[in-house]
Amino acid sequence: MKKYLVPLLAFLFVLLLSACTDDSEVEEAVEDDNTDAEEAGSGDEITMSVLATPNSLDPHAANDQSSNHVNVNIYDRLVEFTPDLDLEPGLAESYEQIDDLTWEFKLREGIQFHDGTEFNAEAVKANLDRVRDEEVGAPVAFLFELIDSVEVVDEYTVHIKTVHPFAALPSHLAHPAGSMISPAVIEADYEQYENGGELLTEVHQNPVGTGPYTFEELAEGEFVTLSRNEDYWGEPAQAETFTFKAVPEDSTRIAELMTETTDLIYPVNPNDYAQIEDNAGTKMNETESVRMEYVGFNTDKAPFDDPIVRKAIAMAIDKQAIIDEMLEGRAQVADTLLAPAVFGHSDDLDTIEYDTAAAKQMLEENGYGDGFTAEITVMDRTAADMAAYIQEALADLNIDLEIYQLDSGAFLDYVGGGDHEMFIGGWGTVTLDADYGLYALFHSSNIGTSGNRSRYQNSEVDALLDEARSETDPEQRLALYEETQQILLDESPVIPIYHPSLLTGMRDDIEGYGQHPASFHFLKEVHEE
Repeated sequence: MKKYLVPLLAFLFVLLLSACTDDSEVEEAVEDDNTDAEEAGSGDEITMSVLATPNSLDPHAANDQSSNHVNVNIYDRLVEFTPDLDLEPGLAESYEQIDDLTWEFKLREGIQFHDGTEFNAEAVKANLDRVRDEEVGAPVAFLFELIDSVEVVDEYTVHIKTVHPFAALPSHLAHPAGSMISPAVIEADYEQYENGGELLTEVHQNPVGTGPYTFEELAEGEFVTLSRNEDYWGEPAQAETFTFKAVPEDSTRIAELMTETTDLIYPVNPNDYAQIEDNAGTKMNETESVRMEYVGFNTDKAPFDDPIVRKAIAMAIDKQAIIDEMLEGRAQVADTLLAPAVFGHSDDLDTIEYDTAAAKQMLEENGYGDGFTAEITVMDRTAADMAAYIQEALADLNIDLEIYQLDSGAFLDYVGGGDHEMFIGGWGTVTLDADYGLYALFHSSNIGTSGNRSRYQNSEVDALLDEARSETDPEQRLALYEETQQILLDESPVIPIYHPSLLTGMRDDIEGYGQHPASFHFLKEVHEE
């Protein structure tokens, strides 16, 4: 029998949820785009129902799906990923590594933030200095901690110097955390802090970027509305407004789609795919992902401080059965920690095979034969279903698993704070580089909300990840990441389960939608047919 417990704890949390151009070409393109913005756009008012509103509209303050889905549309970055996953210049018109430790970025001219502040080299410096400021305490600072200094060469040229060679810097700058915020709002955040406020709060209240959409309105826990930036420097957004509405329940999101109350819904449980695809007036979008859905352990708490227990549990989980029986086959087994599209993925690892009998024997031989009781914390229906399957599987090992389901904001606070025992989480390697996929999740410096929610500490893993960050030879980097992953598989602070297909439901008349494999949405082209 499935057993779901909703503890009192759940009620103590608040629902909070590459081509370069010369200057004359850029100026001409900006002028043409501004002139044609209204002609190119539409009057469409698009609504998308999602799990939750952003935890923060400050890209330096949050690193969760709900926040990134919105923030990538308000802000631009120096470097961008195309829908084909190629890196290309964004706010930078070009970039190159001019020596082992220095990257030079030439910036586009004539671009303004939504508040009229000019985008220039000083703005880049203000952003990269802020996200690395230890007093600010940005949870995404780890992405840029190898930056030693940011130097303004002239108004539209900036040099980024790193402590060690850092091959992954451009891909890190393409992460949502690399979004450029108006320096005026950054200054306001520091000023209110000096007057007794808290850092990383002002930008959330007044998010100002250079992106295709401007911030319009936020009702915490209910919705956030964006408006088309009519003065956008690039190709303008198609829709006049785009609203993200918080609808935690799967069935309610589907009902809204069916009744035309909303235009798009995300995520969609694989079991609901056919219902939407076969319905007149709705359709599905499916995208292969670089996400990893996993079972994590709090390695600070017994018995999960023992790698034998963790590995035995890993051996008792039939990943393919989860995909076939619960996900309608819309995922691929994750035998390793990185999806195949991510640099650093390896097929030459000793992976953990499904073997319940061997798992039971391992526990008996190491004093855990009588089993124990544990809790597993989840955030949504798909994770809850997977937890129920795991609950039944672990019963064969005399492990009594209790399932706790929390809303998005409460889950992140609870698991990030280290009060959990087991949890089901997900991680999208947005940069498509192993540094982000492994450093955030397993380096001891990132324990907590930055990513290492398993609270795993291993000095050898730390050293390997540090070395791989500064290694410039691709083959040597691959070797270092392979060695790291083998240790992680052997010690199992997390159990990789599957790489999901990303499923979005939409009305038949919605066109232009695309999705990054790490899950956030390309919305500039979205419009009604």
